[in-house]
Amino acid sequence: MNEGYAKLTNCFHSVREKVDFQPRVALTLGSGLGAFASEIRLHAAIDYADIEGFPVSTVKGHAGRFLFGWMEDVPVVCMQGRVHYYEGYAMSDVVLPIRLMRLLGAELLLLTNAAGGIAQGFGAGDLMLITGQIASFVPSPLLGENFDALGTRFPDMSQIYDADLQRVIQKAAMDCGVDLKTGVYLQTSGPQYESPQEVSMYRLLGADAVGMSTACEAIAANHMGMKIAGISCISNLASGISPNPLTHEEVAAAADAAAPEFTRLVRAAIAGMDAYLTEHAREAV
Repeated sequence: MNEGYAKLTNCFHSVREKVDFQPRVALTLGSGLGAFASEIRLHAAIDYADIEGFPVSTVKGHAGRFLFGWMEDVPVVCMQGRVHYYEGYAMSDVVLPIRLMRLLGAELLLLTNAAGGIAQGFGAGDLMLITGQIASFVPSPLLGENFDALGTRFPDMSQIYDADLQRVIQKAAMDCGVDLKTGVYLQTSGPQYESPQEVSMYRLLGADAVGMSTACEAIAANHMGMKIAGISCISNLASGISPNPLTHEEVAAAADAAAPEFTRLVRAAIAGMDAYLTEHAREAV
């Protein structure tokens, strides 16, 4: 068995020994957004460190655990903190949590992150629905031997972020009175923030926001056939736009300030996504 696939299946069995829970929606919480986890009616929590072979987050503000429970009546699995490529992990380890949540039963994935705003008119605290992504500045998580049990060797990436789910989230934003921006997300490796010259290049490429996660996770989830949606919390203006030096503390503070609005939106979005999934399954019968 391929070493990477063996690690994934070992993690799956390790989790199943601790909790027998069938999620429908998977949620990844980015920097400063971990407090949203308190909205979940908890069934069980598992620290990443307690899963054999699982990568452990080393970033301040990332709790590093899976939460299993319900958002309203929707069964969810939530990553309270993620691992990043800049922490020194192989890209296959960075996306292992996403693949694991899919194996545990999740069909929909909602990715969130804190990102630097590039688009004109964006400000700290804005929320942006991700409509597309640029992942060319980090290695593909699909490099190496393909895991045929997970997906095809050459997966299509023409619509990574599901158009129907985008409409669901936009409706949720209108219902909640949330001013939801839209845009393209670009991932860099980090951990350094981008230079003003790099930000100028990213703008020319069509990016509206930039961060150090998410795009690789979306590729892995798409490879496995998940339906994907994404929301960025614009935590700061990118270098060359912001008049101040960038700090992780600024990112966390802006995410904390946006938390109430983010919470309202994600609660409504998950309910809408679950309803969409139910309707979609009914139409397929």
